Amino acid sequence: MGGIIWLASHPKSGNTWLRAFLHNFMRNATQPIEPNRLNELTLGDGQERFFLPFTDGRPTANLTLQEIAALRSKVQQSLAASSSDSVFVKTHNWLGADNGIPCIDMRYTAGAIYVVRNPLDVALSLADHFGVGIDAAIAQMADPEARTANLPRRVPDVMSSWSNHVRSWTQERNPRLHVMRYEDMLAKPVPTFTKLARFLGLPQASRERIERAIKFSSFETLQKLESSKGFVEKSTHSQRFFRRGESGQWQDALTPEQIRNIAAVHHRQMERFNYWPLTPGNRRKFGIE
Repeated sequence: MGGIIWLASHPKSGNTWLRAFLHNFMRNATQPIEPNRLNELTLGDGQERFFLPFTDGRPTANLTLQEIAALRSKVQQSLAASSSDSVFVKTHNWLGADNGIPCIDMRYTAGAIYVVRNPLDVALSLADHFGVGIDAAIAQMADPEARTANLPRRVPDVMSSWSNHVRSWTQERNPRLHVMRYEDMLAKPVPTFTKLARFLGLPQASRERIERAIKFSSFETLQKLESSKGFVEKSTHSQRFFRRGESGQWQDALTPEQIRNIAAVHHRQMERFNYWPLTPGNRRKFGIE
């Protein structure tokens, strides 16, 4: 099966953790693979180097957003053609349009793995990653026009709102789509990653191989590797990329007003994935219709 297998998620939802597992699992590693080697197996659709063959030598930071949108299909065709087998490609783009042009070209898509995480926790990680306040992160997650900046060596990620992002990738069932909850990756890693191995067509993968890849890609291991080797994807705004790797932090870190603001905008998608069940009492408490 040729084509792109998208590793998709809203930013700060566990995409890099997924990539670390895949790298250790697919390579059947006998020792942890450091994070800086993740690009050896999993590519990123926002990297400038994949756009430069189509820009007549112009840096992507000098292109308009319309020009970048128009190039995505060519880049994806090139990525899909780079191997006779499937190619893992990370994306934070939503499954929608940018400047009237689809962010994801289905002609070059073989499948997708989507990681979803409780938006109450995403807000905390997003604030740390971008070096903004929690309220600013919450506002960004609610913005249907949300995108990252057009930076040197990296084109913008077009996210839309958190709800739009999640809905766009997961609203339709598809045998080529596998959805993973971040919280399940934490709480029950062996069955969760075993299901992933089956989706990838490796049902005979041994439990030992899966457990070893889980251990080698654990947050504890990744934090140690980042401390000793560094990580090129770390934001300049945060002390480290692999911050805590926990769920439920929001219960101690968010104010009632912040919880209400997130739930009021995103409660439909939150309910779909069993995030902070919105009982009638909670609806009244936080003013959610």
